Amino acid sequence: MPRNIVIVGGGVGGTLAANLIARKVRSGEAEVILIDEDGRHIYQPGFLYVAFGQKRPASLSRPVQPLLDRRVRLMRAKAEKIDPVAQVVKTNQGDVSYDEVVIATGSHVAPEEVPGLKEASHHFYTMEAAESLRDVLRGFGGGRVVIGVAGVPYKCPPAPLEFSLMLDAQLREKGLRNKTEMHYVSPLPRVFPIESVSEVVTPMMEARGINIHTFFNAESVNPQKREVTSLEGETLPYDLLVLIPPHRGARLVQDSGLGDAGGWIPTDRHSLRALEHPHMFVIGDATNLPISKSGAAAHFEADTVAANLLADLRGEAMEHQYQGRVMCFLETGGGRATLLNFDYNHPPHPPKPSRLYHWQKAAFNQVYWWTLPQGRLPGEKRPPKRGAHQSTPEGTRDSGD
Repeated sequence: MPRNIVIVGGGVGGTLAANLIARKVRSGEAEVILIDEDGRHIYQPGFLYVAFGQKRPASLSRPVQPLLDRRVRLMRAKAEKIDPVAQVVKTNQGDVSYDEVVIATGSHVAPEEVPGLKEASHHFYTMEAAESLRDVLRGFGGGRVVIGVAGVPYKCPPAPLEFSLMLDAQLREKGLRNKTEMHYVSPLPRVFPIESVSEVVTPMMEARGINIHTFFNAESVNPQKREVTSLEGETLPYDLLVLIPPHRGARLVQDSGLGDAGGWIPTDRHSLRALEHPHMFVIGDATNLPISKSGAAAHFEADTVAANLLADLRGEAMEHQYQGRVMCFLETGGGRATLLNFDYNHPPHPPKPSRLYHWQKAAFNQVYWWTLPQGRLPGEKRPPKRGAHQSTPEGTRDSGD
């Protein structure tokens, strides 16, 4: 009887892992089931461009089903609890037992952890927040702008820096830069978690007149006085506040007792198996690994998850090791970008920003839907979909989404 391989979460990590596993499963060996609540896949890196009016929100969302290999069954249901002892995922559509499970539940922003932040600050880490910030920027006529990070860890570490540099460029284009005072705050001793990147980006920010405040751990925001205060006692007034909220692991992980205090699942940094639960693998933001919480990390983790999960299912040694590989672009404004390429043992050494890297990132944003979630390289033909279906409360039906 085929065994069950269950993936919880239809983001980039879950979708890619499901596709890679399905292609490697032997005939009759297992059924691959992806559980996702709303059945839509969101391209989150595009939120940055929504905030600047450069991307339409509708272009960043598509149904999950067409992105899946025909051998993956999509179950549209809300996962409510994961029981690692009984090996069951409890959903609002019934329980799903598993022989192997992949936790790809991502993370969520928690602005409520900093008093006043939710009421006073803007960010671009959800679609709704990015749209709101876009509307604010359209009417912004100058003033004091405070940008930064309100807590670590947070998704896509380059994004706040990208926003700062892109905003500087946009204000110059509009003739508003001389009417604007820009400040960047970081809870770390530098502007970026990795020192070699900070050494490259800090001079750029200084040259553009962006004031830097390190060791600024946001303690509270006063919406009436329009001030943000740090644990260290520094207070900054603002006219526009763009602080990335603290991030926490998925509520499902917390409700299931799988995570640490922040909701991150303790994960072996090489095998990507959960340290405390056999037959459970973790990918993307859900891990507690000391690397970027980003789709770029999930991309490189997926091969390891697929290979080791199937080895575990078959009672074989898990030989595939993830080395912490991450590769992503960092926009520097003015139609230029640089590249971050690193792993556990090799820090990035960003090259000089150029238009080439900017256009490479722009090109990737366009071809994303046909490549990364499906585990294919540009130019590779997609196999025909036969028998695509998805599970619904009424049963199984053809996907017309």
